[in-house]
Amino acid sequence: MDWRKFTAALAILLAVSALPARAAILASTSQRNTSAPTGTLKDSGWDYQGQWGAYLGTPIAPQYFLTAGHIGRSVGQAFIYQGRSYTTTAMYDDPNSDLRLWKVSGQFSSFARLYTAHTEVGAGMTVFGRGTQRGAEVRKNGDLKGWLWGSNDKVQAWGQNTVDSIANGNAGRGDLLKFDFDLHGVANEGFVTLGDSGGGVFIKDHQVWRLAGIVNSVDNPFSLTGQVGTGFQAAIVDKRMIYSGGESNWTFNPDGSAALPASAYATRISSNMTWINSVVGNTIPPGANGNQLPEPSATASLVLVTWLLGSRSIRINR
Repeated sequence: MDWRKFTAALAILLAVSALPARAAILASTSQRNTSAPTGTLKDSGWDYQGQWGAYLGTPIAPQYFLTAGHIGRSVGQAFIYQGRSYTTTAMYDDPNSDLRLWKVSGQFSSFARLYTAHTEVGAGMTVFGRGTQRGAEVRKNGDLKGWLWGSNDKVQAWGQNTVDSIANGNAGRGDLLKFDFDLHGVANEGFVTLGDSGGGVFIKDHQVWRLAGIVNSVDNPFSLTGQVGTGFQAAIVDKRMIYSGGESNWTFNPDGSAALPASAYATRISSNMTWINSVVGNTIPPGANGNQLPEPSATASLVLVTWLLGSRSIRINR
């Protein structure tokens, strides 16, 4: 989920304020999508999500699954996939992003294909996570601004969105898929919250849904007054007339003709294929590239924030 100007897998990535993340909560209803998508979204990634402690991971090869590095965990712990438990035997960190690959004993019966084209912008996506419910409304002068993060029940859920742009997460964070929480977006417009880190982002390539990103962070926190304090954590559909940025760095978002939705970020797969292929090809020894760093504490995870485009992004792994 690191410090200023980092990312938002912890907090923000890219110079925008973000915290790690229906996954997702939905704009249209307080009820999350907690069963596999159907219809045109069938096979859009749900079945490729495995439980990695309180988070998610996605198998991408017979013995490897991919998730976010900032959520921690250790070699020897179990990864649950399609009802079967796999023991992790090694982990590998990408030095240029928040991606972490884990190797398991045994072999997965199926795994996701990867989105390797650099054509994500404008593409529809599904996003998965085990984050919070949608909480109470946030309003300013009677206008709906979004919803507080609710209970963190760790239930797997999904939403839809669109890749709006590629964000630069700076050193150690790399390229990020940026997607906004638009109030009038796609049918299952979803956004990430605390606990959604590590979830998969899938894009359809012709007839095949491919893993295009791993949930990293989301813009947070916010304040209605900008006074001294830590503010609140929420999924915001319109930042106009409220403050963002965090304590001692509150920035007022003035009124304007168009809504200013908060953004979330996922680590981009297509920019990190050289590293992924090197690991799956067994060319990197276990423990390389800082893999022996201790697992971050929940408190440290909350403090890690990055400043993206003037806002703060927080990793959502608590």
